[in-house]
Amino acid sequence: MVVLKAEAILLDLDGTLVDSTDSIARCWLRWCREYDVDPASLVGAHGRTTADIVAELLPGRLVTAAIARVDELEIEDAGTVRPMPGAAELLASIPADRRAVVTSGNAVLAAARMHAAGLPAPAVVVTADDVLRGKPHPEPYLLGAQRLGVDPERCVVVEDAPSGIAAARAAGMAVVGIVSTHEARQLEADLIAGAPAQVRVDGTGPLLVDVVAP
Repeated sequence: MVVLKAEAILLDLDGTLVDSTDSIARCWLRWCREYDVDPASLVGAHGRTTADIVAELLPGRLVTAAIARVDELEIEDAGTVRPMPGAAELLASIPADRRAVVTSGNAVLAAARMHAAGLPAPAVVVTADDVLRGKPHPEPYLLGAQRLGVDPERCVVVEDAPSGIAAARAAGMAVVGIVSTHEARQLEADLIAGAPAQVRVDGTGPLLVDVVAP
């Protein structure tokens, strides 16, 4: 059995702690209709910031308003999200000063989705508002480690998206992949879990992380 040792655990939000897949699909499909964008252009976009996605799809003169529209749609729909199985229990198993949420969403959206899912917001939350370069760049996870006061190589990341896993790897962190928005074969992680409910953390000393059978 593989056991990962860490001093802190950094968790992605969408697809990892909250099930927002349907909400994201609804909002982006509506946005695509409004901006005459082929929805197929969004394949592989999960886990990246709205700003990065929109900048690749639209002319520069439209980007600012288009980003604001995505934000508006997603915040309006945030109340429909639900917690991933075992998300609350996983968060509770990690000491409060050794956990952080690192998301590609903005701060308002992250707070709204955590509230709708009934999850307490950790003291450290890194959002798209805090970084210049989003996932797959390592900056979000490096900032999370910095705010917790932990060396990056002593962190474990829990992620569902290849872009987030790439960010964690680039930051020098071990990864637990959650199979929700992608298949297991797409996740280059140290451990694979079907849901947060399968991720076990022993927080009595150094954090020991493993995956148990469902």
